[in-house]
Amino acid sequence: MKIVRFKAGDDIAYGVADTEGVLVYRGSPFVAWEPTETVIPWETAQLLAPVLPTKVVAVGRNYEDHAAERGGEVPDEPLIFLKPATSVIGPDAGVVHPPISNDVQHEAELAAVVSRVARHVKAEDASAYLMGYTAANDVTARDLQMKDGQWARAKGFDTFCPLGPAIETELDPLEKLAVICRVNGEVRQAGFTSDMVFGVAEIFEYVTAVMTLLPGDVILTGTPAGISRVVPGDVMEVEIDGIGVLQNRVVSR
Repeated sequence: MKIVRFKAGDDIAYGVADTEGVLVYRGSPFVAWEPTETVIPWETAQLLAPVLPTKVVAVGRNYEDHAAERGGEVPDEPLIFLKPATSVIGPDAGVVHPPISNDVQHEAELAAVVSRVARHVKAEDASAYLMGYTAANDVTARDLQMKDGQWARAKGFDTFCPLGPAIETELDPLEKLAVICRVNGEVRQAGFTSDMVFGVAEIFEYVTAVMTLLPGDVILTGTPAGISRVVPGDVMEVEIDGIGVLQNRVVSR
C-alpha cells in the first residue's frame, strides 16, 4: 500500500495511490481511518509531504563509501542529528538555496516513518512501530557544515528535507533496494540499502533509547557516495526501489 497525503482544491487529506488516482480515506493513518468511495484523478491531486513530523532524526556516515568521500570513518555507533519539522516539504516543492551558502548538496536517503509512540524499543520489535518507508533528500549546506563543526544550521534550513512521494507499507529495508539521486537527469548517487552500516532496526533501538518518537516522526538512514553541489534551476530526483521518485527543483529565495 502506498499512503499519500494530498491537496485537492481547498481540502487536504490522506489516501492510497491507485492506478486512476488517489482513493480518499477519511481520518488519518496515524489514528484511525477508513476508505471512502471517492477517487481523485492524478491530474487534480497535488501530492504533499506524506507526513508532518514533530522531528526528523537523521543518521550520518551510515554508508562506508560516503564516509570515505567525506574524509572520515564509519562511527562505532549511529551518529544522529536532528532536522527541524519546518525543513520538511513535499514532492515538486522548491528547495530554497540560501544566499549565505555557496555549496548546497543533495543526499538521497531511505526514510522510515514512525506509526506509534516509541520509547526504549528493541531492534527485534522495531517493525511494529513503523508504518513504512518513503524517500528523502537530506539537503545540506556543506560549506556551513564545515564552518560550524556541528550540523544544525547546515541541515536545518526551511525546505531542506523533501519527503515523498508516498509511504510504502510493504517495503523490506533488508532487501537490496536501489537508492538513486539524479540531477537534471544525470545519475549522481547510486547505492543500495543493503550497504548501510547500521540497519533500520538497529538505528531505531539506538534512537528510542535517547528520545521518544511520536507518530509521523521520520528517521533518515544515511546517504551513499556521490554527493554533489546543486544550484538554482537544478532538478533533483531521489528514487528508491518500491517507493517511487521524489522530485524537487532548487530555487532562489
